[in-house]
Parts: sequence; C-alpha cells; structure tokens
Amino acid sequence: MNKIAFVFPGQGAQYAGMGQDFYEKMPVCKAVFDCSAQVTGLDLPELCFTENSRLNITEYTQIAMLTVSAAILKAVEETGLSSCVNAGLSLGEYGALVASKALTLEDAFALVRKRGIFMQEAVPFGGAMAAVMGLDGDAIAKICDAVTGTVSVANYNCPGQIVITGEAAAVETAGVKLKEAGARRIVPLKVSGPFHSKLLAGAGERLREELKKAEIYPIETPYVTNVTAEYVEDSGCVKDLLVRQVFSSVRWQQSVEKMIAGGVETFVEIGPGKTLSGFIRKISGDVTVMNIQNTEDFQKVMEHLA
Repeated sequence: MNKIAFVFPGQGAQYAGMGQDFYEKMPVCKAVFDCSAQVTGLDLPELCFTENSRLNITEYTQIAMLTVSAAILKAVEETGLSSCVNAGLSLGEYGALVASKALTLEDAFALVRKRGIFMQEAVPFGGAMAAVMGLDGDAIAKICDAVTGTVSVANYNCPGQIVITGEAAAVETAGVKLKEAGARRIVPLKVSGPFHSKLLAGAGERLREELKKAEIYPIETPYVTNVTAEYVEDSGCVKDLLVRQVFSSVRWQQSVEKMIAGGVETFVEIGPGKTLSGFIRKISGDVTVMNIQNTEDFQKVMEHLA
C-alpha cells in the first residue's frame, strides 16, 4: 500500500490570492476561513486574497498561512484521502497537528494568532538570518558554536541549504568563517528577526501560557516534530515541543529522512507554494512529491492518488 505523508509549509510561502479558489468553489473551505475569522477577529479573505502589506508581517503571515493550509486540508479530507504521518515546517507543524487530530481548528487558530504576535514582539534589534549554500549541516553547526555571540542553525532544509540565525554581528562573522570553510554562497535573508534562535526563548515562554488554555487530543495519525525529527504519538509531549520549536532548529531534512525510513513513498504538500516539494526532491529522488495550492492541483492529485 502506498504510504502517504501530508506536509505543511511555513512562513515565507505566502502570496496574495492564496486559497481564494478553494474559498469560492468549496463551502467546506469557506467554513474554515469563517472559523479562523471568528476565532481571531481578522478578515481572512481580505488578508489572504488582496495585495496588502500585512501579509508579510509575521503576526499576520502565520495565521493567514495556517488558514489556507487548513482549508485545503479540509477539501482533501472530504475526498477520503488520508496520510500515515504528517509534518510541517515551523508554523506548518500546526497544520500537521490539525491533520493528526491533536488540535482542533479553533485552538490551532487561537495559538497561531498568538504565536505570530509573540514572535513579532520578541524580535530583538540587530537580529539576522542567512542561508548557507554548499556546506554540510554538521560542519555549519560546529563553526557557529565557535563564534562569539549568538548564532546557530535555524533550518536544516535540504542537502546544500542550511539557514543560520542569531545576532547580526555573529551571523556575519559566521558567514565569513563558513566561506573560508568552503561554503559556496552566504545569502542574507530579508526577515524581520532571528527566528528559531535562543533570542526568541521569551516568545516560547509566552506561548507556553497560551498552550495551557488549549486541549491536546489523542494523536490519531503520528506526526514528526521539527525539534527532534522523531515520530510523536504521545499527546502529552506536544505542548513542550511547540514551546521549544519557537527557539530550536527546524530539522526538516532529518524529518523527511525519518519518514522515508518509515516507508513513506508519497509526499503531498498542502498549502501555498512549492517550497517543501523542492526540499523533498533534493533530499530524495526516490519518492513521489506533489503539492496542492489551488483547485487545479487538487484535481490532479486526487486523480493520481484515487
């Protein structure tokens, strides 16, 4: 039997118009947008479908991305297609938790709205992130550890693409040392802060308080967490993992490798963009990778997997 994983993108894949065709054509998807609007008090169609500056501001990006991914997931679930494991990159882990039935839509929307605000407010002056091309992740981590100041690996995306994060001066110093060690390119990222670094530990602790209000239900389908790249089946672990995820490295490559080792043959990216699909293809050429970000994609994937 074909083992399928559903995977959910993170911040950075957003664009104006995302999810609009699902909203207009499928009542079950519109209901998800309505739920998000009711929980957050935001006009989600206006935020997601129109050209506006807020869509690229963390506190709005996160809830917009989750709303679209959750709406598309609902359309997929209505067909009866199911996964054997779920995962998401950073913010996308909340989509995975919804797919695994550990979080209700209402709680996921409430948490992600707060998460976005906390991360935006926690951004310290002088933080930075940079993509490192062409150097092994372990080597990058060791060089970062040896740099004075705060700099660490933010994302293990795929072979040859690692993101570092931390204080701007430390990130710059690490970049110089990484080039000396053989990195092909260091690309500063246009982001509003040093995400997934210990500089955001305060945002994680604020999220911990919000998580106390949320109910984590028994996990019906295992998910793979960014923090450890391991399968999670015990709902008692989820809240602490979500806190740690805010300021820990995102082990995406390791997560995908874990799922492939577990027998996953097909990955379906659910949500805006094709970022994760690109990463997965670089991690392994032996798996089928598809994405659903519009209703045309939806039809193609359903026909292929029917």
